[in-house]
Amino acid sequence: MSIRLAQNDYGKSRVRLLRVTRGKKKHEIKELTLAIRLEGDFETAHTKGDNSKILPTDTMKNTVYALARQNPVDAAETFCGVLIDHFLAGNPQIERVHVHTVEFPWGRIMRDGKPDGFAFVRTGEEKRTALVTGTRSKKSVQAGVKNLIALKTTKSAFEGFIRDRYTTLKEDRNRILATAIRADWLYESAEIDFNATWESVRRTLLETFAAHDSLSLQHTLYDMGKAVLEQFNAIREIRLSLPNKHYNLVDLAPFGMTNPGDVFLPTDEPHGLIEATLRRE
Repeated sequence: MSIRLAQNDYGKSRVRLLRVTRGKKKHEIKELTLAIRLEGDFETAHTKGDNSKILPTDTMKNTVYALARQNPVDAAETFCGVLIDHFLAGNPQIERVHVHTVEFPWGRIMRDGKPDGFAFVRTGEEKRTALVTGTRSKKSVQAGVKNLIALKTTKSAFEGFIRDRYTTLKEDRNRILATAIRADWLYESAEIDFNATWESVRRTLLETFAAHDSLSLQHTLYDMGKAVLEQFNAIREIRLSLPNKHYNLVDLAPFGMTNPGDVFLPTDEPHGLIEATLRRE
């Protein structure tokens, strides 16, 4: 029997970084968690225990901090590219580098009605993401957002679905629609303003969600993805993952009261999950 190593990679995960940019009148901060993954000629480390081609994962961690000191970390996508170029330049055995980031949002604390230039507050559960993959000939840049929580109280229906003997769900012409948006989009090029584009895509997703006359979460997902591809030529495809967060109407009849869509019970589990990828032909 012949055995071969079919695929392998390795790297460093959950590298935490806070980068402070110190101006005279205010500071800027960027908090990231990074994961670095290398592909290349590492077979002998597996088959012979030969580590001569292995860059220690501890070195990867240290490299993040050293390059963060030497380079701005304004856009995570750009900093990922800096890391990729560094690892490829000094290691001929490495063929491909993947760097994934999750950004934690911070806003400024308001003091006397004005934003403080040096004090910050964590703004929510939403996170900005990026995944940059690079070889010596090209880079692929994917950006995204996760846990972008959105809810609307009208313009949402769900009717005409399959009914069998186990179906108890009632049709609804005016339900609460709530989700935690996970979106990942692939750029055509790495030569764009990542920060401005990310903010614009986020705004487009939310505005479309709010305005859409939804017949299902699938219906709204498609319209959200379509709006992004129509408005941003720099984006090749977008994947959306939308959990259907249920808000159930509370039965107030035992208390002698009606409930015409005023009082709801939020539920976390179980929930539906709607996912799709839209791609520019």
